[in-house]
Amino acid sequence: MTPFLAEFIGTALLIILGQGVVCNVVLQKTKGHNSGWIVISWGWAMGVYVGVFTAANGSQAHLNPAVTLSLAVLKKIAWDEVPTYIAAQLLGAMAGALLTWLAFRDHYNQTDDANAKLSTFSTRPVFT
Repeated sequence: MTPFLAEFIGTALLIILGQGVVCNVVLQKTKGHNSGWIVISWGWAMGVYVGVFTAANGSQAHLNPAVTLSLAVLKKIAWDEVPTYIAAQLLGAMAGALLTWLAFRDHYNQTDDANAKLSTFSTRPVFT
């Protein structure tokens, strides 16, 4: 597997599992609705594990532009490889987010809380 394909698939799987568990916990009428942060933490952990396991042989499983840039600064990878890795990571993340959104589209439509919908794509401080 090429480094581009490994990073693309690994990052997509990371996002599908990570975003998918958040969707399952916060969106209305899902089986995991309101199951809590521990479920989200476990889902993200499994997302990282599966992404790394999938991409490790093909690309060292960076799965994140910050990791790729850090490795380039430390001279662990060549700078000419950086654009390929980052492009694959960004495209993989977008593909993973799209597939997750498609899988949970009905639940997005049934959820009125805009902050709950936003929280499936990003994080923000919670003010109580």
